[in-house]
Amino acid sequence: MKQKIALFSDIHGNLTALEAVIADSKGLEATDYWVLGDVLMHGGGASEIFELLNSLNPSVWVKGNWDDLLLVVLNQKDDIDVEDASDVYVTRLGMNLLSRLTEENLKQLEMRPMCETKTVNGLKFSISHNLPDKNFGGALYPTAEQEGFDSLFVSETTDVAVYGHIHHQLMRYSSSEQLIINPGSIGYPFNHRKSLRQAGYAHYAILEIDVDGALEVNFKQVKYDVAKELKRSKEINLPYLQVYKETLAKGTTRTHDLEFLSKINKEYGYKEEVITYLQYEQSNG
Repeated sequence: MKQKIALFSDIHGNLTALEAVIADSKGLEATDYWVLGDVLMHGGGASEIFELLNSLNPSVWVKGNWDDLLLVVLNQKDDIDVEDASDVYVTRLGMNLLSRLTEENLKQLEMRPMCETKTVNGLKFSISHNLPDKNFGGALYPTAEQEGFDSLFVSETTDVAVYGHIHHQLMRYSSSEQLIINPGSIGYPFNHRKSLRQAGYAHYAILEIDVDGALEVNFKQVKYDVAKELKRSKEINLPYLQVYKETLAKGTTRTHDLEFLSKINKEYGYKEEVITYLQYEQSNG
């Protein structure tokens, strides 16, 4: 049977974009879904994201680095450095999010593996958020060295590696000519070349694999209502709303811009809110 697999990655809580790509993929009659991680943060989507994804019954769902960061806020509070503006940023986003997730959502997130393998019509796939054993870092950025891409394959018998993380649609090869595919980001795609990145479009991909194992890759860009997404974010009092607005408009991230985040944290009192939260959790833990 011919398979049409929708690859969803880096949703980052953008509920409106996710709704748009689901509608598009259903119109294309996708037969399966693979979720490549980072389903939450920076946008405000919470349990609704899980409801939508679970309704698709994806056969693959791996854990991303931002999924792990949320679990740090939940389970490893001693690792949070309130003097680190980026830690404050992640924690304050996590505080808002945890209040809108169910215990079942969190259990589901915790149980996700780092990497999965699948065989579809004779083709062997490896699916991970980044590297099979490391869901963070820059080894697989579009212009990175070949060595990193070769590390996607833990076995010579694997034909195709699928990954997310870099927010760029990409197709290339390993040194052994194994195929590498990245569907890009649903939540907020990146590209420094403005002409190749249109604001308000969610990126994903469809793999079509016929009964003989012939593979077609369809990179998709789906328009969605940014104003609606920002309205939703405002309604749930999303922290760093202006940062999220900039991210959606420009395809940039401020996660590691410590000087910028320090100013925002001071202006809105986010650092003090995080300190109060951690003190409360410690006294009631």
